[in-house]
Amino acid sequence: MQDHRAQVQAEDPRGQLVPVYAILEDRRIVALAAEFSRPIVVEAVQAALAAYRAELGPGDAPPARDEIVARVVAGIRAEELDRLRPAVNATGIILHTGLGRAVLPRRAVAALARMDRGCNMQVDLATGERGRRNYRTERLLTRLTGAEAAMVVNNNAAATHLILAALCKGREVIVSQGQLIEIGGSFRLPDCIRESGAKIVPVGTTNRTHLRDYEAALNESTGAILRANPSNYRVVGFTKEVPIEALVGLKRERDVLVIDDLGCGALVDTSRFGLPKEATVQESIAAGVDLACFSGDKLIGGPQAGIIVGRKDLIARIKKHPMTRMMRVCKLTDVALEQTLRLFLEPDSLLAEHPTLRMLTAPAAAIAPRAAALKARIDAAKLPLTATVRRGESAMGGGSMPATPIPTWVVGLASPSLSAERLLAVLRGGEPPVIARIHEGEVLVDVRTLLDGEEEDVCRALRAVAGLA
Repeated sequence: MQDHRAQVQAEDPRGQLVPVYAILEDRRIVALAAEFSRPIVVEAVQAALAAYRAELGPGDAPPARDEIVARVVAGIRAEELDRLRPAVNATGIILHTGLGRAVLPRRAVAALARMDRGCNMQVDLATGERGRRNYRTERLLTRLTGAEAAMVVNNNAAATHLILAALCKGREVIVSQGQLIEIGGSFRLPDCIRESGAKIVPVGTTNRTHLRDYEAALNESTGAILRANPSNYRVVGFTKEVPIEALVGLKRERDVLVIDDLGCGALVDTSRFGLPKEATVQESIAAGVDLACFSGDKLIGGPQAGIIVGRKDLIARIKKHPMTRMMRVCKLTDVALEQTLRLFLEPDSLLAEHPTLRMLTAPAAAIAPRAAALKARIDAAKLPLTATVRRGESAMGGGSMPATPIPTWVVGLASPSLSAERLLAVLRGGEPPVIARIHEGEVLVDVRTLLDGEEEDVCRALRAVAGLA
């Protein structure tokens, strides 16, 4: 009987698996434990051996130690690599929401690196007493926009909601039908207004709203007129909207707030670069709006943030609202936004130091040589794929400048043995991952959104094609 059990065990490959302790002694596993911690590695080894036990049948050969180690290493690398890590944006979408929108300027990144210790977030260094949060950033915003005061919250949707909750609760908010926007994540302006405690009063039609529509809606219950920039879509054709100056003019008839939700928040005139005109924050404040709000991570090119500028007395009331604490930003957002805003004080060097604006304004003629150089590098690697250079179209993305194609140059990639989808997956498997797009059966690498040196990352990722073809 004992001999029979020994024979069965000898025939069962599960009994011949390398034990856990022996795998843990392998130098590759020891190195992995030092990087990711021993408990995680032990769990991965146990999971790999359990998987083999489920897979192996009578007569199967048990896996060698190297195979088990490779499975453990691959499993840990797949599960435990940093969830957020650098990626190469080769899509041509400048503000790619999936890739974190704006690329932070080097100045902001350097400031973030210095935040590895305590900081004077809320300490007045002159007196040693409690100081004001976001003081420098707010001062920069007033200097750049001409507003009396400013404040920063965690995004522009929060800024809109906070303004309405603090100033318009229980009152009517007039807004054009054509501006009842929905943005990503199912955020709808009508829902935002209702949740703030205000009552929405839509006026006009989807495509045409007149000044008389606003005038007819004004009454004793009106708390504010809200203009919302439809920054992620355009209504074209038989259209009409009321300029912000005309809306401000209605304040002469009734004591009512005029709030301008600018969305992407331009601080420079984009028409200077041959792009569609975006209303600037400075123009809104100069027109006489009471408050304007906008994003920090779109045309400003900083971290995700919502910015409110305008009358000092109104900003003070908003800051006292209980929800303000829920929506405030941390030291990392504050310091990154401050350093990004400082770039706008130096217009002569702004485009060179500001990645988002540099990508947006680079002429196609300056991008063509970069595309040709990337193709030459790919050709020199003698990979089993073809690379071609052609004209293409980039986009602003991030809910900014919709329907505005930006001329660019792309490198098209095709493989005789790999589908475009498989080739795209190869690029995503690089370190750092390269995110590109497919068009008409080809993978397109748009050079406009590549940062300096990222051509090498693209070539490095493509070298994996040689092992797959």
